[in-house]
Amino acid sequence: MKDRIEKIKKVFDEIYGDATSTLEYKKPYELLIATQLAAQCTDARVNIVMKDLVKKYPTLEHFASADENELMQDIYSTGFYRNKAKNIIATAKMLLSDFGGVVPDNMEDLLKLPGVGRKTANIILGDIYGKPAVVVDTHAGRVSRRIGLTKHKDPYKVELDLQKIIPPSYQSKFCHQMVYHGRRYCNSRKPNCETCPINLLCDKKI
Repeated sequence: MKDRIEKIKKVFDEIYGDATSTLEYKKPYELLIATQLAAQCTDARVNIVMKDLVKKYPTLEHFASADENELMQDIYSTGFYRNKAKNIIATAKMLLSDFGGVVPDNMEDLLKLPGVGRKTANIILGDIYGKPAVVVDTHAGRVSRRIGLTKHKDPYKVELDLQKIIPPSYQSKFCHQMVYHGRRYCNSRKPNCETCPINLLCDKKI
């Protein structure tokens, strides 16, 4: 399996390079908020919403003191806006009161934040702090199963499987690369296996 991962890594590095999240941000807490908004929403839509949001709420203090109903309207197009608005405000308040306005750099504290699950926490750990982090979104989970890196559908179980076989220093980048690969070749409805650059490394060919 390690040899296979190394071969996939080589192909992915050539095609996708240093892949990172497609969510746009300038400050760590902005990535945190953007990731919360991205639940059941496209990154492209979130980037549009965030562009206006950070102008209206330029600091963490502004988010913490935001009117919930008004914020709901601001993020309406991302879906599930009621819970998202509530969690964003509560997260901003907790960051200020419990963490000195700094986004935590460990899983335990990140999971204390309202609306933050393991996927969001791993994005922060990997993209902001450069720590080993396995981010399992729908693309990464699907590609992992099709390639043969896991048999599980539960994101946490997929995360544990990938932790065992992906080198720590490569985990975050590899997961982002799988997202790019899932969008370009290995989409959910009709994977383009004929032109897939890792076709011969996929479970379908082994």
